[in-house]
Amino acid sequence: MTKVYHAVLARGGEPKSPAKPCFWGAHPPGSLPGTTKLGPVKASPQSQLRLLELADLDAELARLDHRRRNMPEAAELGRLEARAGELKDALVVTETELGDLAREQSRAERDVDQVRTRIDRDRARLDAGQVSAARELASLQSEIESLRRRQGDLEEIVLELMERREGLVSRQDELSAERDSLGVETAEVTARRDAAAKEIHEQTTEASDQRSGVAAEVPADLLALYEQIRDSRGVGAAALRAGRCEGCHLTLNTVDLNQIRASAPDEVLRCEECRRILVRTPESGL
Repeated sequence: MTKVYHAVLARGGEPKSPAKPCFWGAHPPGSLPGTTKLGPVKASPQSQLRLLELADLDAELARLDHRRRNMPEAAELGRLEARAGELKDALVVTETELGDLAREQSRAERDVDQVRTRIDRDRARLDAGQVSAARELASLQSEIESLRRRQGDLEEIVLELMERREGLVSRQDELSAERDSLGVETAEVTARRDAAAKEIHEQTTEASDQRSGVAAEVPADLLALYEQIRDSRGVGAAALRAGRCEGCHLTLNTVDLNQIRASAPDEVLRCEECRRILVRTPESGL
């Protein structure tokens, strides 16, 4: 059965629940082992209603903090930065391969030039009639044919290297274009993130200022109790609306409601189910 009792400002522990629904009366200091007890907290109905404003502002501040820590723009920037890193690595690999390929192509072209020079020299000897012996002539013609085959093979290698280079250059252009596009997108997302962060900061500042103003109007002992409960429960106070605690959404029974009706307006009550301060309002159903 739900029990509602006088709110007791407690540090380091909570009083044990009574066997049946009732309100806790005043406890002298140190009445429970290991705890420091004050008398029941009392506050005007107006001060108690201010707790609901505090609870709303605290909920708004928590929402803003969650939004700040989970901005979609931040996640998107993380994805873009990761992709930018991948592109940077891919460009380094591509540029390295292009460098290696350029050196290999230069070597192959030098080999072609050397073979072509030898062919031209041998052809010049042959055309000039400098070789008259049949065996030497046949040997020279055989060398020229062999050099031509070698030249063809080397030229095939050069062509293959040129094709590979063309593919790598195309890949490099694609990566560079994506990198540039990514830079533009990153700048846009960064601008959106900064705008969202500025808006959140402004709203947080406004809500914090409002909270400070409301808190200043709440009696110190009531505020201390509210803060203690908020630290442990997340929400320090809840309204009693239509016979239901808005903190734990539990509907109170007739016995509990009768006890609340019998309580003085300045008595600060707590829902024993969720242990939040239970604030009576015109909509409480009393």
